[in-house]
Amino acid sequence: MNQYSPDWAAYVTQMEQVLGVTLDDQRRAELLVQFTRIAGMAAPLMAFPLDDRLEVAGVYKA
Repeated sequence: MNQYSPDWAAYVTQMEQVLGVTLDDQRRAELLVQFTRIAGMAAPLMAFPLDDRLEVAGVYKA
């Protein structure tokens, strides 16, 4: 099981710079709450073991 815990505060700071937006402290804090909540919901799915021999789904090409 992966024990990696993202640094959401650093991520938000980097995305502010990349996207050229400035967030106030209240919006930044709310984003941290939301990212933490989303990561918590995704954790069981990310921890689900997959068989190494699963076939990859086909790729549609027009």
